[in-house]
This record gives sequence, structure tokens and C-alpha cells, in this order.
Amino acid sequence: MMTDPIADLLTRIRNAAQARKERVDAPYSKMKEALAAVLRDEGYIKDVAVVGEGAARQVRVGLAYDAARRPVITGIKRVSRPGLRIYVGAKDAPRVRRGLGVSILSTPQGILVDREARRRNVGGEILCTVW
Repeated sequence: MMTDPIADLLTRIRNAAQARKERVDAPYSKMKEALAAVLRDEGYIKDVAVVGEGAARQVRVGLAYDAARRPVITGIKRVSRPGLRIYVGAKDAPRVRRGLGVSILSTPQGILVDREARRRNVGGEILCTVW
């Protein structure tokens, strides 16, 4: 049994990017799929797909690289964890690397990046930061 599946997904993405892999698979959950979709929309990963059927479903993440074959994701860090949840209000969502990165929040309106949460005036749990 895994105690922190979000941290597992982020670690798989970090390790695969450092190893210059084309894609990485992780066990499926709606939260992982939504998190990967936000990363895709922000341009940190190339694509996301759900493969398989039933209990064998996987979230397949296609990793993005620049022209020099360096990973687009230079850093990814889990903030809130099962032992210590971190919640912020709409105005308190942290800026990452002075706006060069994003914080990803789990809000009542879904998984959002920090600037979108500020725009919608909604707070929530900080899942991770990516730069």
C-alpha cells in the first residue's frame, strides 16, 4: 500500500525526466490524471493519457524536452503531504521562483495553478510546486 500516491507520481516524473525517458506510467487515479492535465496545460509535459482497463489502468505521461534535449521540468517538489497538509487562502498562494514556476492547488473548483486560483478567488491545499 502506498501512503502518498501524488508524491509517487511526482517522483516518477522527476526520475524519468532526469533519465531522458520519452514517457512514464503510474497507477491511475482521478487526482493523478487531473494533476497531469494541469502540468500538460502549463507546458511542463507533452501529453497525458489513460491506458488499460479496470484495475489495471495507468496514467501515461509524455515528457517534454527543449531543443537541447534538456527536461522542461527543472524541479518538482511535493509541498502538502499526508503528515502535514498545507492550506492557503486565495491571496496567499505562493509564487514559485518569482513567477517562473507554478504552485498547483487542490481547490473546491478542481486542480488549479496558483494564478488561476487567485483569479477565481479560491484557496485550497498546495499539492506541489513545479519550475
